[in-house]
Amino acid sequence: MRVWPHSRQLLCSAAVVLLAGCAAGTTPPPPAGTTAPAAAPAGLVPVTVAVPDGLDHRPFDTARQVLVPPGWTVSVWARVPKARLAAWAPDGRLLVSLPSMGQVVSVGPERVTPLLSGLTQPHGLSFTGSTLLVAESDRITAYDYRDGSATGPRPIAAGLPDARSPELRGAYSHALKSVTAGSDGAVYFSIGSTGNISAQDRTADPPRATIMRVPPGGGPATVFATGVRNGTGLATAPDGSIWTAVNNRDNIADPATGTVHPDYVAENPPEAIARLTAGRELGWPFCHPTGGPADAPFIRDVQTNADGGALDCASLPPVEQTIGAHSAPLGMSFTEGALPAPYDSGALLGVHGSWNRQPPRAPEVSFLPWRNGILGPAETLLGGFQSADGSRWGRPVSAVVGPDGGVYVTDDLADAVYRLAPPGLR
Repeated sequence: MRVWPHSRQLLCSAAVVLLAGCAAGTTPPPPAGTTAPAAAPAGLVPVTVAVPDGLDHRPFDTARQVLVPPGWTVSVWARVPKARLAAWAPDGRLLVSLPSMGQVVSVGPERVTPLLSGLTQPHGLSFTGSTLLVAESDRITAYDYRDGSATGPRPIAAGLPDARSPELRGAYSHALKSVTAGSDGAVYFSIGSTGNISAQDRTADPPRATIMRVPPGGGPATVFATGVRNGTGLATAPDGSIWTAVNNRDNIADPATGTVHPDYVAENPPEAIARLTAGRELGWPFCHPTGGPADAPFIRDVQTNADGGALDCASLPPVEQTIGAHSAPLGMSFTEGALPAPYDSGALLGVHGSWNRQPPRAPEVSFLPWRNGILGPAETLLGGFQSADGSRWGRPVSAVVGPDGGVYVTDDLADAVYRLAPPGLR
């Protein structure tokens, strides 16, 4: 494998803090003049999104409702075009990536200030102490962060594949990359597959559909996990383990008939949420999880691995947790103690919603409880972005808990950052 340029600076551990949850309650009728969401999941109630003066342009030129646990409130905190992944800086500033604009910005309720510009599709953000890690489509870069400035860029991994790579000829469906700083001092980052079933990604140099690892202090990036179609969700758990939330295959054939049938495609395969260890194999495109939500086993893909010769799916450890097929999980992170019980320990997951499923899988922010090193089944923390007819006005990407105890949610359809406040927080 080629050795990519890297930094020799020692990297320490850090994780973007995140958390949230759900609770029971009654569901009052929506206020007059609002756009009512689809039916609320159990325990959630509709609330109208508060919109400050000056932030009430589309889609907030009409009243919007979301679904939250009883007593929680939601407001538009900032308007940020095409806001993607987010991380809180040590000085209390919220950083948000804007891949379509080549920027990382510092966001506040009355300002959006460029922090870094001229980048190539920046996406993942992570802090390790005062070091900011930025994942661009073709590299991972470390910066010294201080007083709202990012300086001293140095490569952690370069020459990564994106649409400009000569061998890909402009075709790369999953070029955006995510990054997390491990508690072991290493840096972990995702390389997505070029397409839906592109098996040649597994033997590419560098290999695609992987999670990569750069050792503490720098060094060549090596493969940490394989068969990860598009591990956009990437985070370090409280116990130091690395987790990924995967966007799995589209248009998969029913193993019973060998044909692609809409009813089977709509429910298969589930999106994997997996604990990674060195050498973990998540099967794509030869195997995929089935069933779930917890401990989902792998089965053969009848289009790519009909006889099992490409990969022994039965030998793969089951996926720790899953969510519905085509949900499109994106930003992921963990926290402990940042929110009131019962949400004091868990993971937040920005769920973008499906793009080709009928009926569409709804966007939301999910909460997965974390107990004794295990993630429990996903629950909706923030929903209501999709109406009963399948139309949408928002699509969450990521959620991070702020220093004030609020949950800050990016939305690249509504061009917004929301503040989700638990009971008692104003």
